[in-house]
Amino acid sequence: MPSRTTGRTDNPGIAAQQTAIAAIEKALWRDGLNEALLPAYQAAYRELERQIAAQGEDHRYRFVIVIPVADRPRHLQICLDSLLELCRLFGYGGQRDGRYLKVAVFIADDSRDAANIAAHRALACQCSGQGLDTLYFGLSEQLELLDSLSVDERERLAGILGHATRESFAHKGSAVMRNIAFLKLNALWGGTERLLFHAIDSDQEFKVKVSTDEGDKDVYGLSFFHALDAIFSQTDALMLTGKVVGDPPVSPAVMAGNFLDDVIDFLRRMAVSGGQGPCGQHRFESRRVGEAAYHDMADLFGFKPAGDAYRYRCTLAGAHSDMDCFTHFASRLKRFFYGEHPTRISYYPPLAALASIQPARTVYTGNYVFRPEALKYFIPFADLRLRMLGPSLGRIVRSEIGGRFVSANLPMLHKRTVEVIGRSEFRPGIEVQAEAIELCGEFERQFYGDVMLFSLQRLTSPGFPERALAETVTTEVVEAVHTEMLEKYAAKHRAIIEQLDQLKTLLNDPAQWWNRSRIDTVAVADFKRFSANMEHNFGADSPCYARIQSHWPQWRSDLVRAITRYPEDRRSWAAVLATNPDIA
Repeated sequence: MPSRTTGRTDNPGIAAQQTAIAAIEKALWRDGLNEALLPAYQAAYRELERQIAAQGEDHRYRFVIVIPVADRPRHLQICLDSLLELCRLFGYGGQRDGRYLKVAVFIADDSRDAANIAAHRALACQCSGQGLDTLYFGLSEQLELLDSLSVDERERLAGILGHATRESFAHKGSAVMRNIAFLKLNALWGGTERLLFHAIDSDQEFKVKVSTDEGDKDVYGLSFFHALDAIFSQTDALMLTGKVVGDPPVSPAVMAGNFLDDVIDFLRRMAVSGGQGPCGQHRFESRRVGEAAYHDMADLFGFKPAGDAYRYRCTLAGAHSDMDCFTHFASRLKRFFYGEHPTRISYYPPLAALASIQPARTVYTGNYVFRPEALKYFIPFADLRLRMLGPSLGRIVRSEIGGRFVSANLPMLHKRTVEVIGRSEFRPGIEVQAEAIELCGEFERQFYGDVMLFSLQRLTSPGFPERALAETVTTEVVEAVHTEMLEKYAAKHRAIIEQLDQLKTLLNDPAQWWNRSRIDTVAVADFKRFSANMEHNFGADSPCYARIQSHWPQWRSDLVRAITRYPEDRRSWAAVLATNPDIA
């Protein structure tokens, strides 16, 4: 990849400090995390910032952190606290009069609940008060922005900006919310040099998750902004995507099979232990990096199936028994339906970001960075509210800019649930009534998101979207991919039905100690609720599988229409960006 600048400095003191940081970083990760070196590592960056400030000029990139949020004040507070702590520990860009010079925040609020809206606005004010310039972009500000467009522009951009009315403007969906935010970003900073937008999700933190002999730890072991500045200074990358560590970035709709494997494995181990004696579930089993082991159909993305079950690693501290572990694991099972996967957690691989750069094909919309000129790449098909739109965007971007679309080892910590409440604050597509959890809405969005993604992947090879395709061509591809996806999902469904039978047989076996003892009735009830919810969503009579089949005629029409319309959407978007650079 060609270089824009050398990234080097003529100041020998700064160069020496950068060399010292590299040496500490190497020692920090030499044999796994050496946590004792973290303070020295962070202090070395702060010293680097002191020297750069003393030099008197700083031409590095500024960052605007873009955070869409919908009814998640707890998540947002944790996210903003993490960003502030990252700035304090590593000091990127320095401060003047208590304000960070090169990091700002843009919060795009899609909330419906008035209390949550007030909380988000207050959090923005608090963040600004702690030195990070923070712009709150709420519903009224969004409507004002859209009102500045003509009726014709709004109509032509409906597939990008959605169809929400003034009376029901909240919960437009993350893709629509991002696109509306991009219009505002274009108005504020569209032509700004040495600026990068960093789009993240509100359920993420600027930490990395690592596994140690003492258990998993979430640490500030990565200076994101220093690394990103180096990459965008030393390459001509237009867009960069990171990934996430911690909870998987996919839906439970495509994790049910492998999680059932792991739950069955856990129960079998507990059956052998008898629940007596000290907990034997603390061993860490290393796995290959990048294998997407949490995904039931990882082969669709070029990964080998994980194979064997993954062993649960207990997170309890202090002296405790297998029975304690059994109870604790049982209490966490319901979190799976909100996106946690306690047995297939992703960890940070210690590889320097600059050395890790490689061509990308998927945009992780919760962690990607781009130059202002890349605002032309809106989230496609946003009005359909599908999952997998980030990967779909990635296929389009890769087909057009090739090696200027890169990935790097800059994962953010992802936490699907808030610890104090044990679930997500807001998650579309999930219906909860008492102890019953239904995933059919999310399941449908996932299935047809997969159909869209792999249809698009095939259509980009003959030149789409630069070259419009006949509707008959698009229809033929969409129908073929739908048939293949239906077969894939059906095969996984059959396997899951067998796994559910195994789970119920083992769980309800009267010979097992958890059924003979009255000590752990709460834990057994948790397991049975989990089993019932899995049966409802993924069993033989699942309404979710029935739903994707019955809704196919409408989705067929919607998918074909959206793909066919996409080249015109791009022209309309480009025209609005060019002719409305100063919209309110």
